[in-house]
Amino acid sequence: MSFFELLENTPKIFGFLGIFLLLVTIVAFIFNFSFKFRIIGATIFSLLLSLSSWAFIQSYSEKVVVEGARYVPIVYDNGFDLVIAKAEDEFPEEAIKPTLQQLSDNLRKGSRSGANVKIKLRKLEKISDEISKPVVIGETQKIISMN
Repeated sequence: MSFFELLENTPKIFGFLGIFLLLVTIVAFIFNFSFKFRIIGATIFSLLLSLSSWAFIQSYSEKVVVEGARYVPIVYDNGFDLVIAKAEDEFPEEAIKPTLQQLSDNLRKGSRSGANVKIKLRKLEKISDEISKPVVIGETQKIISMN
């Protein structure tokens, strides 16, 4: 079983364990067993693990890789409507569009609900030895729906 298959089955495994422990807890209270209060913690913990692993699976998404795209670090993200990534000096022109598409596809929703997010790809143009200015070499927009 691969890691991702195990990850998908984890909520079911912990859920069944929690239901089993819940039944054992009920039996322990009916017959007044001495471990009845200890098993309550195990039951709650297993049900909590089931819910938290389910929530993790819902939030987990793999990174999208677009053919022809290059890795660019994000240097600015205001968390709502602007993301800026830095391209190296010798960035090929044919990689601009796929790189912007990859950045757009991997953009997390976060606090951006309903936002029209501008994604800019820029590089630094050297003016003199100690001065450079940012030059935008590509830009795209992504509308994040409120769903």
